[in-house]
Amino acid sequence: MSRSRLSRLLPACAVISALTVPAVLALPAAAHDAPPGPHSVTGNAASGRAKAPVDKEEAAVLGQEHAEEHARARMRAEDTGDYPQPMRTARLESLTTSQARHNARFVASDFGVFRQYFPSPDFGVHVAQLPTGKVLLFSFERIETNPTKETAPTQITGKENAGRAYLWDPARGTGTAAFTKVTPPSVMMPDGWNVSRPAPFFCAGHAFLPNGMLGVFGGNLGGNHGAGAKLSLVFDPWTETWSLNEDMSVGRWYPSAVTGSDGRILIMSGQSELGWGTPTPVVERFPARSRPVPVSRGDLPQNVPVDVFGAEAPFRHDYPHLFSLRDGMIYGLGRDHDQQWRFDPVTETRTSLPDRPDGFMRNYGSAVPLPAGFRGPDSVLVLGGDRDDPNTYQLVGGQWKTQQPRAFGRTQDDTLILPDGTLFTVNGAYDIRDYGNGLYNPNADLKYRQTELRDADGNWKLGPAQRLPRGYHSNAVVLPDGRIMVTGDEAQQIANDPDIKDDMDGSIEIYEPAYLHSGERPDLTAVPGRTLTYDSRFTVLSSEPQDVTRAVLLAPTTATHSVNFSQRHLDLRIRSRAGGSLELQAPPSAKAAPPGYYMLFLLDAEGVPSTAKFVSFGPPESR
Repeated sequence: MSRSRLSRLLPACAVISALTVPAVLALPAAAHDAPPGPHSVTGNAASGRAKAPVDKEEAAVLGQEHAEEHARARMRAEDTGDYPQPMRTARLESLTTSQARHNARFVASDFGVFRQYFPSPDFGVHVAQLPTGKVLLFSFERIETNPTKETAPTQITGKENAGRAYLWDPARGTGTAAFTKVTPPSVMMPDGWNVSRPAPFFCAGHAFLPNGMLGVFGGNLGGNHGAGAKLSLVFDPWTETWSLNEDMSVGRWYPSAVTGSDGRILIMSGQSELGWGTPTPVVERFPARSRPVPVSRGDLPQNVPVDVFGAEAPFRHDYPHLFSLRDGMIYGLGRDHDQQWRFDPVTETRTSLPDRPDGFMRNYGSAVPLPAGFRGPDSVLVLGGDRDDPNTYQLVGGQWKTQQPRAFGRTQDDTLILPDGTLFTVNGAYDIRDYGNGLYNPNADLKYRQTELRDADGNWKLGPAQRLPRGYHSNAVVLPDGRIMVTGDEAQQIANDPDIKDDMDGSIEIYEPAYLHSGERPDLTAVPGRTLTYDSRFTVLSSEPQDVTRAVLLAPTTATHSVNFSQRHLDLRIRSRAGGSLELQAPPSAKAAPPGYYMLFLLDAEGVPSTAKFVSFGPPESR
């Protein structure tokens, strides 16, 4: 090769290394919930990757692997041109302007306000509010920068089918220094490539263990429009590290998980390792009955197995809603109206519940265990997943009741329980990958940006609009300071990325509920650092205990795909006030509040909450 040719290659390395978009393009793939189409591409040779042409002269000088990196970078640059940066910038400016115009009419003390919008290094397909106060976000390495194509490596096998994770520390603000990368363990997936990569745990299910650690189950094996991985991992918030456990007995793509009163996690549903159209009825439990439940911060599960639960859960569609209610039963509410079941964790049996009265299959949408005082929730409100049905449906006492409707139906919505017991709906779309103008078209029907609020009497009202329309893969969590973090929907985040070439793929928006604009907050100075036993009394410190009228527990959220695996709201009895302290009574049992960490809020007569502090309850119910 000529000296001039070589001299051109060397600076090219620097330019190419600056292109941070992952090194592969995907052919357009079906939406995650759609069956294979007539032009589907599956398998290894056609794993969704377009082969980048390698320059032979580059390979001779730089080596084959380095030359392939250059070839892939050139492809990334070309792909960026498919959806140019000026279009992304203009979209974000337009949405910012329309949001401000829409929200000008809303008074913060009545409706709350969207206050901050800032970049994030992750799409936030999965989120978890950790008991350290930090938020875990995890998803996948993108394979596209064009939002009109499939961004996730669902169809990919090999090293590009990889997961990623970050921690956001709200105490450190909103800049890049507030985020820490916490890469999952490298694994060898059984996909024929024999290559290690960070565990592709996106589209998994997750739930908290009693010691505050997060169990994550399943993920993407790659190919065949969503094949399930057998992965079983735990994230330790105290050391901020991941650990691997023994594989599950079956692959799961889009499973659900819930923590029962015994502190063990039940895992249900999901497409098997054979791919789309093979939902597994097998129910598994973590940790297996032969292993102790992790209850202290030092109990890190490693190489721990699952075992098989006695009853099956033959859900036809994945990500069913799972809830552990005050009777200790696990309620599995399927997306199909005729798949509503109750599971007994003790006898390991399943019984049928009445069909949901809407009579239809609901898409991804929210459901919430309604607050019900001191003994824990005894009912569930199903309220999303059908753009044509604004009604809400309450399962209580084993029967369904049709409750007050929202302003309009929506799918892909996220509904949160707030500290004062009201509900808040954010996010939503027309359908999967459809914002109202067809599949893979990021132009959205902007009505779905409107939030909606439900008061203590069950009445709904429309509220301010969020900046981005967020549908598929959107998420939201209640932060310990009472604000709402909104994130997710990689297509919209990419379509509105102010700099598609940097490392900040995602975005976060912060909503401040009305109670943060309704007067001074009560003070919560200190809480016990030990694990509290059920039905016991404990003391918390407050500078003005006489102003506190209510003490509540709010379980930290872990959510994905509009299903929230952990929401729970309980009132605590205030037994006495003395000087600068309050004596509170813990929940009566593990059935009322499954063992683990909760955010404790003190509220005044106006419903204004303190900043929460985490308290933990245990031990698990003995079975």
